[in-house]
Amino acid sequence: MRQVLRPGRCRLQPVEPALDVVIPTLNAGATLAATLAALQGELSIAIAVCDGGSTDETAAIARRAGATVVTAPAGRGGQLAAGAIVGDASWILFLHADTVLEPGWANAVRAFTSRRANIGKAGYFRLRFDSADPRARRVERLASWRARRLGLPYGDQGLLMARALYEYLGGFKPLALMEDVELVRRVGRKNLVPLDAEAVTSAVRYERDGWVMRPLRNLSCLALFMAGMPPAVIARLYGR
Repeated sequence: MRQVLRPGRCRLQPVEPALDVVIPTLNAGATLAATLAALQGELSIAIAVCDGGSTDETAAIARRAGATVVTAPAGRGGQLAAGAIVGDASWILFLHADTVLEPGWANAVRAFTSRRANIGKAGYFRLRFDSADPRARRVERLASWRARRLGLPYGDQGLLMARALYEYLGGFKPLALMEDVELVRRVGRKNLVPLDAEAVTSAVRYERDGWVMRPLRNLSCLALFMAGMPPAVIARLYGR
């Protein structure tokens, strides 16, 4: 019997979930509760929080929300891979711990998963930051263009795919960074589909590093990765 989240409550249900949600965490106590609360909806889901060694209340918050907590060495790629093997639902949603899906996300997921042709595709949400800064809107537009034209949605937009496709592609690699880019490149630009809902992501890193410098840093990492530099080397250069 698996632990399944039902709308408005958490309890054991003798049914298979419609969706496995995998969330990698590392000291995510400040944001995780809101992320998990937003997942309460019309879908039956099973949540795996894969923790990389948090020293705050992350694990306790996850367990109170009814999620399964899995531990793995720190590193988002490896954590995502470890979380994915916990469940067995036909569809998987990979989500960051500081991303809150807007109301209506379940309808967007249902619309995507109900189409047989999407078995070989992956969906991603529209990015929005929890900031009123006008510069946030520019970064959002850039992210939309990058996802649509280059086929490179980042992990903070979420990634929804059939488990069969995930396993066929070989899953997430245990990379120091760029694990999301590496996987969506294997999915392929023509097989990436925008979902009709927003993923509201924390703007803390952009407010700390700057609305210009943070995107430039991300672009530099992407350029080095696309040029063939090992992710571990890029991580050392940028202090990850």
